Amino acid sequence: MTQDKSITGGCLCGGVRYEVSEPLFDAGNCHCSMCRKFSGSAFSTSARVNSDSFQWLSGEGLLSRYHSSPEAYRLFCRQCGSSLAVMEGEKVSFVFLGSVSQDPGVRPAEHIFVGSQAPWYDIADNLLQYKGWPAED
Repeated sequence: MTQDKSITGGCLCGGVRYEVSEPLFDAGNCHCSMCRKFSGSAFSTSARVNSDSFQWLSGEGLLSRYHSSPEAYRLFCRQCGSSLAVMEGEKVSFVFLGSVSQDPGVRPAEHIFVGSQAPWYDIADNLLQYKGWPAED
């Protein structure tokens, strides 16, 4: 799928909005316990973003961040709780596809961390599956 224009996204309450001017890539479904808890679901679906193509349009003051691992922060709206993005260092590196306002132009290609997936969820598609990180499987 090609992306002809920038995409926008934001939170449930509409207070935080962002724009990505280049195509998203490397979309996948993560089943690790952190992603499950952050999304409140069986897995989270995210895609990589070129950090230089990402910008906040409004509501940056509503953002909170959680230091979830040594190299990453998870960003969410402190007003409505919506999961929005992941920062590595001081740059956004992933967006959660549930926060995108239109077709993101990319589809998940894999399930990662299925070794710790929710016991109540059965993966019912033909996407690649990895017990952890794909490079380590």
